[in-house]
Amino acid sequence: MTASKRVVHVISHTHWDREWYMPYEAHHVKLIETMDTLLATFEADPDFRSFYLDGQTIILDDYLQVYPEKRDQIQRLCDEGKLSLGPWYILQDEFLTSSEANVRNLQIGHRDAKKFGPISKLGYFPDSFGNMGQAAQLLRQAGIDTAVFGRGVKATGFNNRVEDSSGLESPYSELIWEAPDGSSVLGILFANWYNNGMEIPVDPGKAKAYWDHRLARVEQYASTSQLLLMNGCDHQPIQTNLSEAVRVARELYPDYEFVHSNFDDYVSALQAEQSSRLSHTKGELRGQQTDGWYSLVNTASARVYIKQLNQQNQTLLEKVAEPISTLAHQLGKPYPHGLMQYAWKTLMQNHPHDSICGCSVDEVYQEMKTRFAKSMEVGKALTSESAKFISAKVNTSSFSSLSETAAPFIVFNTSGYEGSSVISVEVEWSHRFFDQSEDPVAIAGLVQDRTHAHGYLANAEGVRLDCTAKDLGVRFGYELPNDRFRQPYMARVIQLTFETGLLPAMGYGSFAWIPSKVEEHAPSASAASLLTAHHTMENRYLKLTVAEDGSYALYDKRSNQLFANLGHYENVGDIGNEYIFKQPVEDAALTTSGSRADIRILEDTPYRAAIEIVHRLMIPESADELLAEEVRTMLEFRQRKAGRSDTLVPLVIVTRLSLEREGKGVHVHARIENQSKDHRVRVLLPTDTAADSHFADSIFEVAERQNVPSKEWENPSNCQHMQSFIDLHDGQRGLTVAGKGLNEYEVLQDGRNTIAVTLLRSVGELGDWGVFHTPEAQCLGANEAEWMLIPYDGSTERFDAYREAYRFPIPHTTVGTGLHEGELPLTKEFLKWSGDQLAFSSLKINEERGDRMARWYNLAATGTSLAIHPDTASKTYVSNIMEDEGSEPIKHTLQVEGCKIVTVGLSG
Repeated sequence: MTASKRVVHVISHTHWDREWYMPYEAHHVKLIETMDTLLATFEADPDFRSFYLDGQTIILDDYLQVYPEKRDQIQRLCDEGKLSLGPWYILQDEFLTSSEANVRNLQIGHRDAKKFGPISKLGYFPDSFGNMGQAAQLLRQAGIDTAVFGRGVKATGFNNRVEDSSGLESPYSELIWEAPDGSSVLGILFANWYNNGMEIPVDPGKAKAYWDHRLARVEQYASTSQLLLMNGCDHQPIQTNLSEAVRVARELYPDYEFVHSNFDDYVSALQAEQSSRLSHTKGELRGQQTDGWYSLVNTASARVYIKQLNQQNQTLLEKVAEPISTLAHQLGKPYPHGLMQYAWKTLMQNHPHDSICGCSVDEVYQEMKTRFAKSMEVGKALTSESAKFISAKVNTSSFSSLSETAAPFIVFNTSGYEGSSVISVEVEWSHRFFDQSEDPVAIAGLVQDRTHAHGYLANAEGVRLDCTAKDLGVRFGYELPNDRFRQPYMARVIQLTFETGLLPAMGYGSFAWIPSKVEEHAPSASAASLLTAHHTMENRYLKLTVAEDGSYALYDKRSNQLFANLGHYENVGDIGNEYIFKQPVEDAALTTSGSRADIRILEDTPYRAAIEIVHRLMIPESADELLAEEVRTMLEFRQRKAGRSDTLVPLVIVTRLSLEREGKGVHVHARIENQSKDHRVRVLLPTDTAADSHFADSIFEVAERQNVPSKEWENPSNCQHMQSFIDLHDGQRGLTVAGKGLNEYEVLQDGRNTIAVTLLRSVGELGDWGVFHTPEAQCLGANEAEWMLIPYDGSTERFDAYREAYRFPIPHTTVGTGLHEGELPLTKEFLKWSGDQLAFSSLKINEERGDRMARWYNLAATGTSLAIHPDTASKTYVSNIMEDEGSEPIKHTLQVEGCKIVTVGLSG
């Protein structure tokens, strides 16, 4: 081969969307057929050298579920290098899955691939709807130096539409992709999409026309003589005559070398010839240098209920079940590695981009809800078992000095951040177990007669706490002992709502209900109400006043800043699809501004006040009749002329605003009764900040983004992704808006830097390449949304606000226990840490060594230090996201570079 000879690497693959335009099992049947054909092709054609299994090991899980006897054959093909496995478990959406979910995806993908043979060390993101900014750092920590992706950089358009070469972020399909911390990988863009070598003709005449076109296209962007042709596409059947097609190509083009290749060989050849002219791209790749229509960001608001279930599931596993199981492990309980991995896998089966993005047919989401439920049931069970194990070791005997019938309970905080919260817990006492020979009615009566609902709540110091107690009466319960048959019982139950006081960042506090013959749990006469004026509530940090139209003003006492006109709701039409929002051309926004709202006091206690606001807005019942015709004929959504119906129906939004005594933010809950189709609902939150950029919580970073899009941007909408929060600030004032499963926002160009958070988007079709009706995506009926408003005094306090935002969605774990001796104190902190600018991410147990693995990341571009004070650890070392044992010891303090993700191992 001469130095100038170009090498055409033909890589066989199929991009396997596990579920999308068909339900999972329908795709599953096609997967079995595809894999059967692939294995047969390997056996029949020795020149068919390799196949890339789409970077995700779940394909083999799904195949071997049906044909477990094929495992040895697959093992042999992997050992021979013919099948490439990993590095992921599934091909996720990077922005809609949490930081830790992205890490678990790599960890489990590596673990599963290793069982079969070599792991594909390729950061494969073929169809992600934008790419996270920290990808290069994550990949480098996993030992991966190359990433392949299909979106986010201007060189490629939607559905393989190649743009002109002028004004591109990268003139080549190869570039250097850098993370905010400076980590970098070689980036390979599918500039001609991942199907640019599919269905190669064998007939010489057809092959000549095919290759003339395909080679010209790939050479348009290649920076070296190594040319990449991807032989496959979505659910692409195996090209069984590929060897013959390649032979024909060699005869037609003797100046090229055609190789049935694989990614390892292609990347090695590319790196050996890597051009010094490659451009550098840093951070997120979200298509911001395009016209803005096909960034697919509006998948963040399709089927919001799915995002909310995902947020609950992720939070349960990574912020509750894993850390509390780790604390129990420290005390001698085996860590449930197998069940935890099962829960994660079940959750991650909902994380493929076409699943979690809400852009599939309705049947997909019916099954997804079941998977969420399965994963969460496991997570709840593991949490409960660990909490009971720990609580049994807490010395609660001191509560007996208050009453021999005291009912202690433990409250766990596993968020990683200390703080006080108002919680509700159901406390049982006076248990009476019974067997089949006894009458349950009589047992219930016995418990009823010997108990009462009077008493008070005490903390670990024996101090009486203000609380609200609700008598739930006597009810049935049961225990499942490990050494005998189930044990049913009757017990008195009371629901307590109270403020916990400061709980340690990773630990617990103890409380007890003290039964009394007289009512003592009412607030003390000296306890002050948080309601201070008409429709006004305040604590020492904040003051909130509700206006007659249901909007509200929030005054931050610390910064002396007022945030006015918060909380108006906006409604517009949407004639787009699950992928893309499109407002009708003549549509004007309807808002609650100036409308009549019903306002009432909902709660008035010393520890929390709440105000309820009811809006009734009349909106069109759907799009007009033209939309159905435009959908039926597949008119491209930008060309649609449909408007909104003249028939109006009520949109009822019930909002609850609550302020806690020690709260540094206002909690907001909205219930939306949706009777309309083809529309969008957002809450509008003006910040009145003098800022040209804003900050959005993303994957292991708070990404800075410009308020005004690039000059190429044509889409009137500039919606963007967030994980937990969006923040705008200047030197004087800042407002952080944290959400629970609310992943889409927009900073409006209205002169007030208003944050618009999407609460509901109703559409009736999937979109993309065909006509797929999705009536359930209209989200009719009751929908809910929760968020929190955290004002602060500008940029100097923003990291404190971020910690409040991270803490907001994480629930406390409560468990009742008895009066008993124990080795643990009433309050305990298992892992104490400190570090400005740092966010806590996870605490779990490594499966191979049994070490505790804790992770943080630096939210700022400047360095800081992490101080760790574990209760016990003989060795502390620096690790990585793959939890490898490190040789660099830590003596309580670790320097953390700007934007760095740091994992610490604690052994002993």
